[in-house]
Amino acid sequence: MSHDRQTTVQAWRAGGWLRAIDAALAAFLRDPGGETDETVLLLAALASQQLGQGHICLDLDDALRRPDVLAPADALPDGTDVPRAPDGLGADTTVAELVDRLQRSPVVDTGPGSAPLVVDRGRLYLRRYWQYEQTVAAEVRRLARGRHPVPDDLGGRLDAVFGPATDAGPDWQKIAGALAARGQLTVLTGGPGTGKTTTVVRLLGLLQSLVDEGERPLRIRLAAPTGKAAARLTESIGPRVAELPVSAATRARVPTEVTTLHRLLGRRPGSRHFRHDRRNPVHADVVVVDEASMIDLEMMAGLLEALAPHTRLVLLGDKNQLASVEAGAVLGDLCRGAEAGDYSAATVDWVGTACGEDISPWAGSGAALADCTVMLRTSHRFGADSGIGALARVINDGDAEGFGRVWQQGYDDIARLPLADVQDGRLETLCADGYRGYLDVLAGAEPPGGLEARARAALEAFGEFQLLCALRDGPAGVAGLNRRIARALYRQGLIPRDEGWYPGRPVIVTRNDYQLGLMNGDVGMTLATGEGQGEQQLRVAFPAPDGGIRFVLPSRLADVDTAYAMTVHKSQGSEFAHAALVLPEADAPVLTRELLYTAVTRASQRFTLAVPRDEVLAAGLGRRTRRASGLADAFAGRGS
Repeated sequence: MSHDRQTTVQAWRAGGWLRAIDAALAAFLRDPGGETDETVLLLAALASQQLGQGHICLDLDDALRRPDVLAPADALPDGTDVPRAPDGLGADTTVAELVDRLQRSPVVDTGPGSAPLVVDRGRLYLRRYWQYEQTVAAEVRRLARGRHPVPDDLGGRLDAVFGPATDAGPDWQKIAGALAARGQLTVLTGGPGTGKTTTVVRLLGLLQSLVDEGERPLRIRLAAPTGKAAARLTESIGPRVAELPVSAATRARVPTEVTTLHRLLGRRPGSRHFRHDRRNPVHADVVVVDEASMIDLEMMAGLLEALAPHTRLVLLGDKNQLASVEAGAVLGDLCRGAEAGDYSAATVDWVGTACGEDISPWAGSGAALADCTVMLRTSHRFGADSGIGALARVINDGDAEGFGRVWQQGYDDIARLPLADVQDGRLETLCADGYRGYLDVLAGAEPPGGLEARARAALEAFGEFQLLCALRDGPAGVAGLNRRIARALYRQGLIPRDEGWYPGRPVIVTRNDYQLGLMNGDVGMTLATGEGQGEQQLRVAFPAPDGGIRFVLPSRLADVDTAYAMTVHKSQGSEFAHAALVLPEADAPVLTRELLYTAVTRASQRFTLAVPRDEVLAAGLGRRTRRASGLADAFAGRGS
């Protein structure tokens, strides 16, 4: 380690392995921070870089033994050779030696304090994210231990809401209801079509039914990470509430309005802070959050800090989906043992007594978090005749041979589109056919209900098809494909122009805009209003969380992209009748099992895979998303 580590920081920055902000942090810690150890400065830059890749911290063992994990997600641009991983920190260096150097640094603490960095259990954190992790771990442990009294007739009430026990195996929906009745935390995970929304509606009906007549009904708040996800839940939850097998009075107490997490917590404009926090908690007895896989560590910390001491929390999500865009994989860490169950003997006995369900095959060590977690295991959407369901299963298993066999079974809901390369014109043809439906809606006669009805119909029709990408940049990335698709639609006379603002341009919000109430990932549709001049004739329609439509002037939308193609990450929380995934010609770290699974399960009726090279697909099937974090250890009570 005799060579100049600051030079290494500069070299890594020049080679694209570090961002400007990562190198700037190292420079700040040197002057005015006073740090002179070049190894500490390099580790600090790497901790910042890893945060940008979605990791909560820098795992020091990985940094030494697997320097390839330090690669930025976009370090392998489409169409290029795989770059050599940067040099490690020295062949003879140990984690203990690195920890010792860090502990002697004036810019590093080993726990509470004011230094900008924290080293904890072999991981190096930026302080703010260490504190977020501590908050989430402590609050989850508190909630997991929380218990509420249940009535003696809970079993009968469960049967009334969820149905009586059968011989078909455990009714995991009913088990979720039972655990939610007695506990303060419920984590409900499962793939598409496993009944998460149905379960949570019945669960809420059960909880409201436990409140005696004449008492104040439970205050229930429903939320989702994005406006798009909130609108989807609002649309799906109403009919299920109407069918609840409870009294009319109880049904009326179950809400159907869903808001975004940002609105629930009251994000302060121009600030990272929320209006609701420990001193001003959300006024709710039960908070339900859908699409929890999209919640990053910072948002989860804000949510947990905003809960009153008595408030129940119900988290729903698919643990196998991609983790949040920002740092952390909180739902994945929460559901680490969900497949095995791992229930305590006491919970196994209680579930058997309370609702007549035998979960003894899923008994285990019985951590408090396991006793709050339920995995729904049967898909009612993707049955034995579903190629989409079969693909999802083999992807989760990382079964490359099984993946190949699925395509030989003759399923009629999946198709492969072999491409000579990513410039193959068959891709434009696929998209032109897929998007023609919503453009026909816009070109048709004005429907009853005027502009709002037209906007709603166009947005619904646009959701019939979506092209998904793994990458942001390059020929197979979002930017290049959006230009190609727009040109193809323009050449066919389906849109009036192929750049700028025009009727029919779909857009996706790329940054939260609290003033407009639009969140990253919200999708809108540009329409001509027939009023005013020039740009004033255009409005962009966005679905509102309450099921309505809100219109925004294009001139007010600074952070939007065209949405003919979107990344798989941006598609989370969405569902399309037909989803198509295009893969790049060269491998990239972002191509993972979770990305493929998320793309496939965005499709409800049909999935198309457009792939130029099978080896790229095979590489993705063999690669799992990994996000460095201490949460799983902290949930289990290991470490500090």
